[in-house]
Order: sequence, then structure tokens, then C-alpha cells
Amino acid sequence: MSLIDERQDFSDIADVFLLHGSMQSPAFLDGRLCALLALRDVDAQTWLEEVCVSLGVEQPHDPASAERLLGWRRQTLEALSASDLNYAPLLPDELFSLAEQAQGLKEWTLGFMEVVDEVADEAQRERWSQTLREAVDDLAGLGQIETDIDDSSENENDLFALTEHARMAAMMLYTEQHPGQPQVEQTDTPVH
Repeated sequence: MSLIDERQDFSDIADVFLLHGSMQSPAFLDGRLCALLALRDVDAQTWLEEVCVSLGVEQPHDPASAERLLGWRRQTLEALSASDLNYAPLLPDELFSLAEQAQGLKEWTLGFMEVVDEVADEAQRERWSQTLREAVDDLAGLGQIETDIDDSSENENDLFALTEHARMAAMMLYTEQHPGQPQVEQTDTPVH
């Protein structure tokens, strides 16, 4: 099985960053990636160049690293365009403290909003649905969240809700910029 066949998580990409001598979190770049795919359809080569610039290297360390970084883009695009709406931001998981998870969400949001602010002019934003405009405006506030939090069930629930909001805003942005993708199946059959 090749690297592209397996689902990559936060730690997989963080390991590639470490291999390149970078301690930065992949969350910021994942936010940028999501917004770029929604607003500009960033191609594989451009994405690889952006990651390399961010890591301070001219090119990926080895072919396996390049494949992981390209797989990250592919995986994100597939999730954003899938009909099952299963996109999830690349964030620290339950192996990390809530403070680390909150910091990851904050960084993801900052990356996402950086691209939205760079790319989406006022005319484009005017064409967005009211729901999307409100969701993106709310996301801008997430970049200010307090990340020095205790591991408590209340904080965990709050962080889950904020992450879910970011996830839904990202999917909404992609869907509105790519009408007809995903093809959400409508069914007339009532659920029992």
C-alpha cells in the first residue's frame, strides 16, 4: 500500500515537518490549504512550493515526504468535495492536551482567514450566502480564542463545538464556491 492510500493525520504531517527541521504545527498550513482549495483550486505543485517555503526548504527532503505532502492536499480536496461531508481540519487529536488542541484550532483558523482575507474581495463575499458570511465572520473571532485551558469536560465540549463550527464553515465555503460539488444526495424516504 502506498502512502497516498492511507488517511494521514496531524501527527503524520507533523513528522514530515520535523524531518525538515520545522517544529511548527501543520494546523496553520492546513487552514490555508482548505481556504486555497475553496477559493483558488491550488494545484499540487503550487501547494508543494508553499509548504517548502513555510518549512524554509527549497524542496522536500525525499520522495516519500513529497508524496505525504501531496497526499495531504489530495486527502483534503477529496474530503471537501465528497458527498458525505466528512471533511475534518487537520488538528491535534486526543493524544494532545486540550490546550494544544485549542492552539491547533486557533492556528488553523488564522491560516484559513489569512487566505480568505487575501483572496475573497468584497464583491465575492457579497455573493456568499448570509449563512456563509456569518460563519466566516465568526471564524475570524476564533483566531482570538484562549488556548491556555485546563483538561476538563466543559472545555472539551466547548472546543468540540468550536472545531465543528470551523469544519462546517470550511465545507460551506468550498460548497458555495464549487456548486454541484459535493453532490449531496436528497432522499424522500423518511428516517425511522
